[in-house]
Amino acid sequence: MSDWNTQTITQFRANGGKVGGPFEGAPMVLVHHRGRKSGREYVTPTMYLAHETDPDTIYIFATKSGAPTNPDWYANLTAAGNATIERGTETYDVTVREITGPDHDRIYAVQAERYPGFAEYERQTAGIRTIPVLELKRG
Repeated sequence: MSDWNTQTITQFRANGGKVGGPFEGAPMVLVHHRGRKSGREYVTPTMYLAHETDPDTIYIFATKSGAPTNPDWYANLTAAGNATIERGTETYDVTVREITGPDHDRIYAVQAERYPGFAEYERQTAGIRTIPVLELKRG
């Protein structure tokens, strides 16, 4: 996985925030976060969904490709409450807030409709966990 992340990060930075392969054309962001236990800095590439009207807000999804557990980066972000992201050619700080309830369901449904893999992740985790949606807001 870290090899894939390294290649994706390199490609993202070399192409102004765009990557190829299975994520070609998908909106991608690099999320910088600190390990809540290790204190080490990590960079995680992930797809995002832009807010309908606020250009300073995006949503990311802790799918872990449909695994039964949340990814470590989810715990790191929610523990910290803030992060830095690279979006396109910009790098900026964001606040992190977990979205729950009807807003979670609505936002996840939009992502799953646009990218059917997300619907599959939701199917794989049904009855095991609800895939978290995190709001990242410039701030």
